[in-house]
Amino acid sequence: MADDTFVVERRTSIASPAAAVFAELVDFHRWEAWSPWEGIDPSLRRTYSGPDSGVGAAYAWEGNRKVGSGRMEITGVEADAAVDIRIDFLKPFKATSQVRIALTSAGDSTAVTWTMTGRKTLITKIMGVFMSMDKMIGKDFEKGLAQLKSLVEAGV
Repeated sequence: MADDTFVVERRTSIASPAAAVFAELVDFHRWEAWSPWEGIDPSLRRTYSGPDSGVGAAYAWEGNRKVGSGRMEITGVEADAAVDIRIDFLKPFKATSQVRIALTSAGDSTAVTWTMTGRKTLITKIMGVFMSMDKMIGKDFEKGLAQLKSLVEAGV
């Protein structure tokens, strides 16, 4: 039922080949350089498990109230085209979401689409009365995409 799910999606174009963008997405160790949630908690604790990149690579975090805690795992990869991730949020509330970051080559640029879908929990339904998931998370996606764009276009 559509009322029981949410979708947050943002897009950008990066003036770089898809392979360069893909390299930043498929390795959680590289997310520190562009993730919109980095820097919110200077004491954030990160744990990596599984392979260094690709399917099975996992990243767990534990931080302050603003960052909470949870775990992400790469569940699917299409070389230079998409990364699928399962996110399990533990704090401040429990929820599971699916993320897909899709890449489409467009000449010398790459179109990047970051989408998160999930089931609305009781907490998110209550929060949704005041603010939608799109408004809560959309700005973070925009910030992350802008930081990813800057990083990749600088060739770092």
